[in-house]
Amino acid sequence: MSVVNQVISGPPQPGNRLSVARLGALESWDLTEVWEMSGRVAGHLLDLGVRPGDRIGVLAANSLEWVLLDLAALRIKAVTAGFDPGKFDSTGAELAARYGLAVLFTDQHETAERVRPITELRGLAPAKAELPTVPWEPGEAPALKFTSGSSGPAKSLLASAGSIDSSLAAVQEIFAHGPGDDLFVFLPLSLLQQRYWVYSAFVFGHDITISTYEAAFATLRTTRPTVVMGVPGFYETVRAHMQAGTARTGAAPADLATEVFGDRIRYLWTGSAPANPATLRYFTDAGLPIFEGYGLNETCIVTKNHPGGHRPGSVGRVLPGKEVLIDADGVIHVRSEQPVATRYEHAEAGDSEKMFRPGGVVRTGDVGHLDEDGYLFVHGRADDVIVLENGKKIVVRRIEERLKSHPAIEDCVVTNPSQRQLVAIVSPSTYPMDTALVAAALKEANAALDHDEQLAKAVLAERFTIDNGLLGSQFKPRRKEIEARYRGLVVDPEEGIRA
Repeated sequence: MSVVNQVISGPPQPGNRLSVARLGALESWDLTEVWEMSGRVAGHLLDLGVRPGDRIGVLAANSLEWVLLDLAALRIKAVTAGFDPGKFDSTGAELAARYGLAVLFTDQHETAERVRPITELRGLAPAKAELPTVPWEPGEAPALKFTSGSSGPAKSLLASAGSIDSSLAAVQEIFAHGPGDDLFVFLPLSLLQQRYWVYSAFVFGHDITISTYEAAFATLRTTRPTVVMGVPGFYETVRAHMQAGTARTGAAPADLATEVFGDRIRYLWTGSAPANPATLRYFTDAGLPIFEGYGLNETCIVTKNHPGGHRPGSVGRVLPGKEVLIDADGVIHVRSEQPVATRYEHAEAGDSEKMFRPGGVVRTGDVGHLDEDGYLFVHGRADDVIVLENGKKIVVRRIEERLKSHPAIEDCVVTNPSQRQLVAIVSPSTYPMDTALVAAALKEANAALDHDEQLAKAVLAERFTIDNGLLGSQFKPRRKEIEARYRGLVVDPEEGIRA
């Protein structure tokens, strides 16, 4: 039986728990209680007129109610559309109309037709009738998911049940989550992959703790997870905190790791954006194995490093059910036995044709190579390959990673205003900005780079964040927005720091 159908087939075995960790508060329920509550929510949705195939929206921060709505939708074969409040600034009524929602639940204190408060889902009476168990076919779609929005408006696609099953089965094979594990999830549940770990808990019998990005750092030690599902930006922040602790107290990184993460970590998971190799080494040396992977919303998880197969610098070997193809230009294509989708639901004209190819193939737009042992190395975006006036092609990711390995630089984007020289737009690690340290970072990077890759200067920017529009919802720099905002400084010959 598929993973999705195991989730809806009946209550799980008792003994494993779902917890919700907030600042100053922790609530916890046995998964059998969660199952019973999701049945009440499913009955409530039916009473509201929701039927199989209808879309329900959730515009809310991570919470128990978020989990219950998603499970309830699975149980009645409705489609969950998750909206990150930090990414969608439309009203609930606008979202309901735009995406064809039967109902949208929100914590935004909005009252409108088809928009309801998410708080109404607690304390519901039992369903009036027993819920039927209707299985999901592999090609049917339980979720409407959105792209990260790193450039341009978010696109959407309907994600197949088969792709969820394939991904979770492959991850379970290499990581063997089970009794004794507690997976810590703090990225928005509007991201479908974050909900995978709820399904995993129901099927494979482990605990799961749900938190938020804002509360993650404060709640990790007390919740004592065994696995943390994070993104590079989070680990960069933790690394900076731990390094400051070492400088202040002389404590070893391994001791500080316990203070931050608790004493039960089995491994750390990172993905969604390129990780800084220096950060990966730092955590591994501190006794916290961290494994990077690769995937897109359009492909789900494609490759993953793991305890049984790990090559530093790579994003891991290809998972079962996936095939990586490299074209003549070095662009990565992915073929899936169970495709996530074959087109976008909402996108600009021509976008589907650019991304989705016949036979379950997706053109990722990333450039990379497979080594002799099947490990995938990603060099950057095909769109981010800069061609200089001498014809030299420069992959900027390598340069950006070199700069980010310096403690003075939190993040950066490399651009070329004139096709003759490269300029780094830098988000410093500390404020006020230490221009001398940034100059030193520039000098160190140039010493290690080829002549054509060397940087003429660095332009200091504000910290890249979601709130100021310079990071996408998965904490990837929004390159076009950053380049546009700082173009005046980039092209001004008097501005910037030089090595």
